Amino acid sequence: MTEANEKKFDNIERYRDLGCAISYYRKRKGLTQEQVAEQVGISRQHMGAIEAPNMVRAISLEVLFNIATVLEIEPYLLLKFSPEK
Repeated sequence: MTEANEKKFDNIERYRDLGCAISYYRKRKGLTQEQVAEQVGISRQHMGAIEAPNMVRAISLEVLFNIATVLEIEPYLLLKFSPEK
């Protein structure tokens, strides 16, 4: 692959927005990080890292779908969320 054909992906802002969306919907539902993490089957530390704006934590679709199920929302809402900047 030549340099001209190489693609570079920078999804940092998308992961931050995703974490912000998860935090927003979690709080709206009145749940703690620990409660969501327990229901999803991940550690509270992992949940905290997903939501932390200063960290970039990639998550699997499995975890994304499970979080959306716990929050009782469609997964696309987490992906299209646009926080006020």
